[in-house]
Amino acid sequence: MTKSNTAPFDDSQRETLRAIAAAMIPASEESQLPGADDPTIFDDILASTGRDTKALADALTMLHSTVSGDLSALRSAGPGTVLERFRSENGATAAIFELAISQCYYRDDRVMRAIGMEPRAPYPKGYAIERGDWSLLDPVRARGKIYRDAGEGKTA
Repeated sequence: MTKSNTAPFDDSQRETLRAIAAAMIPASEESQLPGADDPTIFDDILASTGRDTKALADALTMLHSTVSGDLSALRSAGPGTVLERFRSENGATAAIFELAISQCYYRDDRVMRAIGMEPRAPYPKGYAIERGDWSLLDPVRARGKIYRDAGEGKTA
């Protein structure tokens, strides 16, 4: 068992997180893609929680008790489900789950290959990005400057 399987979460928290990952990104036999609960991807999720570990652990404990340990209630993420209610009532914590799970899923080599990307770090080669419609940024540009330059307000 790897270190990520023993820390930072207890058994019930890990199984709850695994159920959430499976609900968010289920395996696809048709596309031959793993789900986010795949052991390799899941170990990466566990190892990547960083500063959010305590908040996630608390939320996992709460979710586990909400479903009275019946994790099948967490295996669906559609409208009216436990996860959807959790997301609407705890948006910031749900966003942490979503980010941790999706970033680990999409950096898995199998997933990268399946979406047509070479499984490698973006630096130093970089990635070619399709040219988009820059006019979509017009409302942002029209909003004007919303930041302070780093040199403003400093005295010599």
